[in-house]
Amino acid sequence: MAQILLTGATGFVGDALLPALVNDGHSLICLTRNPAKAAKRFATLGASIRWITSVTEVAVMPDAVINLSGEGIADSRWTDSRKRILRASRITVTEQLVAQLNALDGEPDVVVSGSAIGYYGPQTDTVTEEQAPGSDFSARLCADWEKAIGGLDVDSTHIYTVRIGVVLGRPGGFLGRLEMPFRFGLGGPLGNGQQMLSWIHRDDLVAMIRWMLSGSPDAGAYNATSAQPVSNGEFTTTFGDILKRPTIFRVPEMPMRLALGELADLLFKGQPVYPKRALDQGFQFEYPDLRRALTQLFR
Repeated sequence: MAQILLTGATGFVGDALLPALVNDGHSLICLTRNPAKAAKRFATLGASIRWITSVTEVAVMPDAVINLSGEGIADSRWTDSRKRILRASRITVTEQLVAQLNALDGEPDVVVSGSAIGYYGPQTDTVTEEQAPGSDFSARLCADWEKAIGGLDVDSTHIYTVRIGVVLGRPGGFLGRLEMPFRFGLGGPLGNGQQMLSWIHRDDLVAMIRWMLSGSPDAGAYNATSAQPVSNGEFTTTFGDILKRPTIFRVPEMPMRLALGELADLLFKGQPVYPKRALDQGFQFEYPDLRRALTQLFR
């Protein structure tokens, strides 16, 4: 059993990760803006969770740190103010976390820190962890986020950077936004449907983070995506098949760009990402292909 400091505990990934960590027997210190609300939400898990509102409340070095803080990247149009919020919720929080850990005695055994496949920018060829970062906003955001966790003053800590793809789970998240229109027969490909979608089942992401907590894989950056990315068109067809609904309403790109601005790049551009390091290190995906993942989620 370890004591784990977890940021992003009440997010979409945290909803599945936090119960898994408690079931593994770990005690948790969780950063949240609303401790009372969070404690009520996870009350059935028992008393092994301490809720804090600032990392400065951490007075003793935890055994492990999982840093998944960050406002939803696609929750609203990327105005200048929204971009500042996205950066602060990731980079500033991570810098504060690093400063507090550096001020404590000792060092954690393991640090798992979030990032995203937006690190690579739009790509048409398959990319692995060796690919250099892109130059658009999401790429700079991810690169700076990873740079922030690199400020830890440690000698033996295993530091893992998890470049997360589109996470498939229920309820909520990516599928939560699509389920209703698809169920009403209003689903369809975005633009030409050729842009690549690199995805991961939420259970596999949780399993990967737990695998990293063991400290067994080599430290460094890991792509948290299935080894089988799909085009937007293939995703649309498969999702429609699972829900037994037609997918004939193609979504035109120009009106969406006018409505969403730069954020539309997340929808109409993509990257085929391959989890080379995870596979090389022996990680096994329970849901390697899209149809199997969606079937499990909507069975």
